[in-house]
Amino acid sequence: MRAVEIKPGIYWVGAIDWAVRDFHGYVTPNGTSYNNYLILDKHVTLVDTVKHDFCEYTLENIRSLADPATIENIVVNHIENDHASSLDRIMALAPNATIYITERGKKALDRFFDTSKWTFKIVKTGQSLNTGTKTITFLETPMLHWPDSMMSYVKEDKLLISQDAFGQHLASSARFDDAYCDQYSVTALEHAVRDYYANILMPFGTLIKAKIAEIRKLGLEIDMIAPDHGIIWKKDPGKILQMYLDMANDKADRRVVIVYDTMWHSTEHMTIPLMQGIQSAGVEVEVLKLRSTPMSQAIKRIWESRAMLIGTPTLNNIMFPTVAEFLTHLRGLRPKNRLAGAFGSFGWGGGAVKEAYELFKKMGLETVEPGVEVLYRPSAEDENKCFEFGRQFAEKTIEYHKKFDGNVTGECRS
Repeated sequence: MRAVEIKPGIYWVGAIDWAVRDFHGYVTPNGTSYNNYLILDKHVTLVDTVKHDFCEYTLENIRSLADPATIENIVVNHIENDHASSLDRIMALAPNATIYITERGKKALDRFFDTSKWTFKIVKTGQSLNTGTKTITFLETPMLHWPDSMMSYVKEDKLLISQDAFGQHLASSARFDDAYCDQYSVTALEHAVRDYYANILMPFGTLIKAKIAEIRKLGLEIDMIAPDHGIIWKKDPGKILQMYLDMANDKADRRVVIVYDTMWHSTEHMTIPLMQGIQSAGVEVEVLKLRSTPMSQAIKRIWESRAMLIGTPTLNNIMFPTVAEFLTHLRGLRPKNRLAGAFGSFGWGGGAVKEAYELFKKMGLETVEPGVEVLYRPSAEDENKCFEFGRQFAEKTIEYHKKFDGNVTGECRS
């Protein structure tokens, strides 16, 4: 991809990673992009870099516009490797550049590079950098999603360079939301947003709401949002802000997602009467087998749904390994306002279902107990118990869902 002008004198100079399918454990079936931006002004300014593997691509784009040696300022919004690991190569070509970064960012950057010969300017929210005709105002966003994070706002262009917030893992020849939706669909883009949020930003909903409120309080006019991954929001940046508010407010569909794994199909057989019981109460249900489903996809579906049932056989008196791994990952994302239950099978000794409920309680989730646990293969009587538990769980889901704002509707839902 060649450099693309996104605002007068401001260019996307990033790289497209068409091949990546695993992003620190998060499945990326559509690849991703590493977005960074060059501001051609009296004082040439680069905002962020790219993953080190793709440094030559960003340098090629920069060179098509200016000699890298003319870069006077480098803004580091986020020091994670996919955005900052080529900084040393950029600094080798622009050794006199000043790096604008948060205090925490500087301390972290010192752990990655020998920064002793680099010049830094530590910035806080509200401080600005003048590039000649443009003013970049910094907005600290700690824990969205690292402690060092910040955003950069170009006042004259009403442009918010938002680092990881508002991004998506999408590799595309389209740089803007309208062009992407012309190629694919609004639905595809919104699914990518929700997938990204559920697997990366789910724990930070309260912080996200506070930061959006702060942006509005500062009176920042925004007509474009340029994240560090995926599509740039040009047509309707207000839409992505509203999507984030809805997601941060834990809105969900009135749906039960059954996520399970199985050894000899006994736990799998239980999903059928459970599903039928849920459906009998008029609640939508979806069934996902873990070893057939990317973990990030299962996380997304749980996060989009008001309730979940986790199915696990007992192995050595504890949960089946894939289920244990999944719940450990989910616990780290700290889901809220979700109803949970468990079921499973065992041979000579149980324990998995009990362990699942213990994890639900550590997550602070409301539960429907005691769940269903069967010996070896489910009998006809066991299937009736599963059906009844499914029906009761669905009824509890309906009541629990009433506490919230109702269904999230729109093209992004499935």
